[in-house]
Amino acid sequence: MALTATTGIDSGAIETLLKDDLFHADQVMVHMGPILRHLLRNDDSSIFSDEVIARVRGMIADIARQLVQSLGEAAGHSDAAAWAREAGPGMVDILAGNQALLNHLHMLAVEWQLAQKLHGRLGIDPVLTPLLQDVIASPDHDLAARGMNLLAAQARFGQAIRRMQIPLAELPGDLHHIALMTMHAYVADDPAGVAAAEFSEGILRKVRGETASRLDLLAYVISATGAKPAATLALQNSGVALFLTALGMGTGLPRETAIMCTTESQMPRLALSLVAAGLGKDGLIDTFCALHPDVALPEGLAQLHPDRAMALLGSSQFGDAG
Repeated sequence: MALTATTGIDSGAIETLLKDDLFHADQVMVHMGPILRHLLRNDDSSIFSDEVIARVRGMIADIARQLVQSLGEAAGHSDAAAWAREAGPGMVDILAGNQALLNHLHMLAVEWQLAQKLHGRLGIDPVLTPLLQDVIASPDHDLAARGMNLLAAQARFGQAIRRMQIPLAELPGDLHHIALMTMHAYVADDPAGVAAAEFSEGILRKVRGETASRLDLLAYVISATGAKPAATLALQNSGVALFLTALGMGTGLPRETAIMCTTESQMPRLALSLVAAGLGKDGLIDTFCALHPDVALPEGLAQLHPDRAMALLGSSQFGDAG
């Protein structure tokens, strides 16, 4: 990996180094989606860990089961759960063809893997963190209540992903819509199925609209606390879930990209993202010590202006910060 320590380097040289590293990081992301789709349809898991691939497969199957079971209930099947087990595989194949959904589920699996890793190595609790404790103890009753809701949501997330599941209502709005449209496509040739899908869609949209998802609560907490990057981007303080949300919100990157930043191939993107989010030198060192303890940061990285770091991120193929 190219993020090695250098000495006596000027600002132009550090930008060139980061641009080169970011190009190589881009290439990993370009090929990630097609490779993931291939692995989900084959037994070769040499590129991604068996655990991550298994969790993605499991979550897709769980979404399919929920959709088909909802259709069965709407159609009046006496045992909709059993029917879903029989009819679900066809829905799995359709869902697995959606790259945005695959990417989201992949990054959730990577997020949980990271949370487990840092819990084991650094003792960072994947559920209750110092920042969340502060939120729960807030004199703002609404914020404190949201903090309690987040505590419960984070615990449920851990339980669900261990079981390789994800509730439909936990999907972001755009992916929830994609799942419902997939349900419609699944029964498009069956008039009775079309009617059941329309009825089921209304119920599922109502549930999603009345539910504050884990991701909704994470974003609310980061916005409402008004905490500075030194607090929200300190892994020991915020924990993995809030850290990733803060990194995405601080840079304008999608949360999935923020998660991908923590992987070994994306260290240049992580460094630029942390600088762009306003994290200082000590925070940069602490974060890399937590995530990549064997990596030495380039000298002068902390002197890079956040606006310039944001511009470099924007110049990449995945420059959707802004």
